[in-house]
Amino acid sequence: MKTIQFREAICEAMSEEMRRDESIFLMGEEVAEYNGAYKASKGMLDEFGAKRVIDTPIAELGFAGIAIGSTMTGNRPIVEYMTFNFSLVGIDQIINNAAKIRQMSGGQFNCPIVFRGPTASAGQLAATHSQAFENWFANTPGLKVVVPSNPYDAKGLLKSAIRDNDPVIFMESEQMYGDKGEVPEGEYTIPLGVAEIKREGTDVTIVSFGKIIKEAYIAADQLAKEGISCEIIDLRTVRPMDRDAILTSVKKTNRLIVLEEAWPFGNVATEITYLVQSEAFDYLDAPVIKINTADTPAPYSPVLLAEWLPDHKDVITAVKKVMYK
Repeated sequence: MKTIQFREAICEAMSEEMRRDESIFLMGEEVAEYNGAYKASKGMLDEFGAKRVIDTPIAELGFAGIAIGSTMTGNRPIVEYMTFNFSLVGIDQIINNAAKIRQMSGGQFNCPIVFRGPTASAGQLAATHSQAFENWFANTPGLKVVVPSNPYDAKGLLKSAIRDNDPVIFMESEQMYGDKGEVPEGEYTIPLGVAEIKREGTDVTIVSFGKIIKEAYIAADQLAKEGISCEIIDLRTVRPMDRDAILTSVKKTNRLIVLEEAWPFGNVATEITYLVQSEAFDYLDAPVIKINTADTPAPYSPVLLAEWLPDHKDVITAVKKVMYK
């Protein structure tokens, strides 16, 4: 094992796959000459050249369409968005083309493409740069949605995403690029659609994904001192969702909290809540609680942002509520 940063795990995954398969290329704003806005493609231009690591104009609709079209001629592109907030400029290409090519061509064409970049809030970046769109993309048939929370998962999942024959939305975090973690020296992949129990527990299940899961770990450590045992599930892949992992855990702990950095209406937590009440209702000893951001655009003020964003205190309060303590 070696210890590397999250951004290095992303770079290693892309580079290893590009060495393995010449049909893979990377394109996006500042991915080449500048080594990536977050240095997640550092050194790749030097190794693979300008035909496979391509700087684009600030035109997400255009380069998303170019990349999607290239899949129909045998390529496997990786598209980097500087932030998924900017993917909204190209969302027509993602929703109406990438997600539907296989069905609308009667299976004649696959669309093996990865759209990747940071999601959700990253400090004081204000309302239009602090949005989580995992549930938007997960709502679309034909798309897979991956949200890793650490370097090990990021590398293994990204390699699987690049090899997948369907379009994958791969969502990272600006606040995790510097995170360090252990990653194997050799080749490995992590299958899409498989959640992981990050912490075993017996009293309550906490389901989360992405950077916000760190707040669940802090809460679980504090609650353990009070004799409350939390089981933490990292979804890793939002779609396809590992329904069995969630249901198995809830049937053991009989309580569920879902922690998600997203607006509260119609999100991933809502889908999980419906899943559990429809397939494990008789196992529940308390109502499901979902923890989300406030139902407003993200504020710029650091004081208001702290109130808007869920944290470990919210998790502790929710756990004690379902434990009737």
